[in-house]
Amino acid sequence: MRAVVQRVSEASVTVDGTMTGAVDTGVLVLLGVGPADTEAEGAWLAAKIAPPPPVPDLAGRMNRSLIDVAGGALVVSQFTLYGDCRKGRRPSFVAAAPPEIAEPLYQHFMEQLSASGVQRVEAGVFGAKMDVALHNDGPVTLVIDTPIREGS
Repeated sequence: MRAVVQRVSEASVTVDGTMTGAVDTGVLVLLGVGPADTEAEGAWLAAKIAPPPPVPDLAGRMNRSLIDVAGGALVVSQFTLYGDCRKGRRPSFVAAAPPEIAEPLYQHFMEQLSASGVQRVEAGVFGAKMDVALHNDGPVTLVIDTPIREGS
């Protein structure tokens, strides 16, 4: 799995004019799933995001977690995180998992975030065209790959 995690002061996702998820203080997680990913990668990634995300303390250091600040997580599926732009003019998405693999793992990842203690986990609509709005706080943006992806 691959996640782009952005610290936000607010974020929302809208599908066909209807807001499907929103958070105030917390993170926006753009989540891509690869074909070899399993629930283990989802659990690892959720455990990586819930406790240590970049939330500043009073001195401005990033050492408080989403749980410490009762922050929320807005999770948006994004297969384009696996786009390969090395050849040609258009990206190839063959490294992204097909929907029948990706959607259950996307759902599992959100369940794991909740189980990790994140009080508010909101979502987009898997496979839909979504309008994502955010106010990036910092800005702070991290890219996290699960261990199966590190070094590749």
